[in-house]
Amino acid sequence: MGRFRTFDSLAIRDYRLLWLGQVNTSMGQWMDQVTRGWLIYELTGSALQLGAAAAVRGLPLMFFSIAAGALADRSGRKAQLIVAQVVNAILNIILATLVLTGQVEPWHIYVTGFLAGTVQAFQQPARQTLIGDIVGDHRLMNALALNSAALNGSRTLGPAIAGGLITGLGIAGSYYVQGVMYLIATVWTMQMRVPSRPTDTEGRPHEPFLPAIGAGFAYVAKEPDIRAMMLLGLGPLTFGMAYASLMPLLAKELGGAAGLQGTLLSMVGVGSLAGALTVASVRGAYGYGLPVVLGAGAFSIFVFLLASSPWIWLSALLAACVGASNVAYNTQNQTLLQVMTPRHLRGRVMSIRMLERGIVPLCSLLAGLLAEWWGGPSALRVMSVAGLVLVLLAVATTPRILRLKVSYQDFEGSHGGGRGGGHAVSPAEPAAGASSGAAERA
Repeated sequence: MGRFRTFDSLAIRDYRLLWLGQVNTSMGQWMDQVTRGWLIYELTGSALQLGAAAAVRGLPLMFFSIAAGALADRSGRKAQLIVAQVVNAILNIILATLVLTGQVEPWHIYVTGFLAGTVQAFQQPARQTLIGDIVGDHRLMNALALNSAALNGSRTLGPAIAGGLITGLGIAGSYYVQGVMYLIATVWTMQMRVPSRPTDTEGRPHEPFLPAIGAGFAYVAKEPDIRAMMLLGLGPLTFGMAYASLMPLLAKELGGAAGLQGTLLSMVGVGSLAGALTVASVRGAYGYGLPVVLGAGAFSIFVFLLASSPWIWLSALLAACVGASNVAYNTQNQTLLQVMTPRHLRGRVMSIRMLERGIVPLCSLLAGLLAEWWGGPSALRVMSVAGLVLVLLAVATTPRILRLKVSYQDFEGSHGGGRGGGHAVSPAEPAAGASSGAAERA
């Protein structure tokens, strides 16, 4: 079990439908980022409002992700995804109509942006946990890697498509196209057949909503392997992703301008896509903690080297390494988190994992403040070192993570009363209540 080709998960009809929906919704989100920024700047001419509009769209990801994860664990994940996509389509069509009729005001952009960010917060944990529901644990890393490839491909193409639409059809035309893309994604999602998992709720009382949210945090706090994986996932990203916001300063330091900034960001995208396809090609029946630790450390180190590079060619190479290491370790991190977590808690655990999407903008603000004092390269070096320190902290507090070995067992027949999916085999002495459900000596 576990030997499959790079695109093996796409052979599964229902995953293919989910993946196509991911391509459309991710493309729409990147197109929205470009179109919304263009619209607010065209209306106000204010750089401050340009940044504020982006922040308003990102805040709900931090505020509502946990509630969204709890909802995904309590109700139908497919239904949650469908509702989120339909609402996103409606928001885009409303904004497009306001632009077309000449009635759009800045507050419309802020309100629809906040609502779009809220919808995205509810969409992500439902989609992430649906992947495991459909493909099973033994294909999960392959499926997550292909999902990451879709995200990074959309990040490369989405802004360019949005620019072309704005030029050819105007801002209203761009938003109408985005609305149609979300509706197409909804049609694909509705055709999915999600396998029923009777062990999910067997013998479990229906938790009240607020205690259910607390249960997600309590589970992460008490399980050492999950806690370490969460720290490895959140720590380097929240600090290291500051490279994106500081890229203009790095380009200027190298003697370039906007063109060089775009080239470096494109190289990050190329590396990310290469990393995703590489991980999708990995064969094996087990997942290991050591590659996640090494990958998280490598990401922080590559960010540090990128901030220190004196040559354009080296910076381009390092930018690709940043993207590749980011995607490679994150995909493995998310796979292990899902496989080690009981399925009835996966939505909540993954929503905590996705808090980085809301925290990253705050760390980017911190990076900007440091750059004001010390300059962009020095600020990014400080941020990357902070990320590396968190990697070392995860290893120091949970050294068994270096020897963690988790089997990718499919859902059917591998769950005991709805417990976690993977079976962890570690040479370390298992901690009480081991997160994988059964930790043993190798």
